[in-house]
Amino acid sequence: MKKLTATKGMPHEEWLRYRKLGLGGSDAGAVCGLNPYRTAMEVYLDKTSESVEDVDNEAMRQDREFEEYVARRFTEATGKKVRRTNFMYYDEGNPFMLADIDRMVVGENAGLECKTASPYMADKWKDGKIPLSYQVQCHHYMSVCNADAWYIAVLIYGREFKYYRLERDGEMIADLRRIEKDFWEDNVLKKKLPEPDGSELADSVIAEYFRKSKAQSVPLAGFDAKLGRRQELAGEIARLETEKRKIEQELKMYLGEAELAENSSYRVSWKAVASSRLDEKRLKEERPEIYAQYQKTIQSRRFMVKAA
Repeated sequence: MKKLTATKGMPHEEWLRYRKLGLGGSDAGAVCGLNPYRTAMEVYLDKTSESVEDVDNEAMRQDREFEEYVARRFTEATGKKVRRTNFMYYDEGNPFMLADIDRMVVGENAGLECKTASPYMADKWKDGKIPLSYQVQCHHYMSVCNADAWYIAVLIYGREFKYYRLERDGEMIADLRRIEKDFWEDNVLKKKLPEPDGSELADSVIAEYFRKSKAQSVPLAGFDAKLGRRQELAGEIARLETEKRKIEQELKMYLGEAELAENSSYRVSWKAVASSRLDEKRLKEERPEIYAQYQKTIQSRRFMVKAA
């Protein structure tokens, strides 16, 4: 591994710009299609855009705040000392692979990844399981740092602390290098948006990327088979939705005026819920000046498919 830059005391915006120079460990799972919260399309937009988007939320902040605690708990549980490196590294053979690691383990050719998890996600770590996206992240770091193993420690809020050791898997690393190289060279460098994956996240990325439209028409070529399949799926989805709705209607009739029904397998509730909504029609008729003052125009593109 080679040092790309020192990170101690580096302004956060500058750190984000360095991350644009390649793929980090947290990008790897998304590029491989294994991250449920981020898509390859989002990684592409981040690496190709000029702007530095400082995405942050409460969960991400807690991850940072608890990193030191998780590292300390790891040392207490294992007796292994860990240290910060304060550098961003890159893979000599694949310089687009970057690593800004949490800790290195003293006396071993291994590192440590620190994680936190909600109690609602505890099942993802049950019976020795490690989320696939995190396994890929650790192997990405093993590739960059030429490490023999990587530890991952997780604090499940209010429940427990766990840690695992992942041994270097040469086959997985070879596959990971190939996937990341293809993505970097074929998508990022060529400014080509990755293939969609059918997720709602991909929907939002495509809508943002192509948010502007032109009054022009292009030939529809090569999509007849897929559009035919789309029609088949739409019909099947409608049939399944009707079947699902019928079951729900039967349950409601069974409940009658009761709010709850349960057995050893299921719990069904049908409770009265009060909600307040703005009567836009009345507001527009009675106070048009106020309605106009707070009216907001949102630009979007409507997608429709019609059989010829």
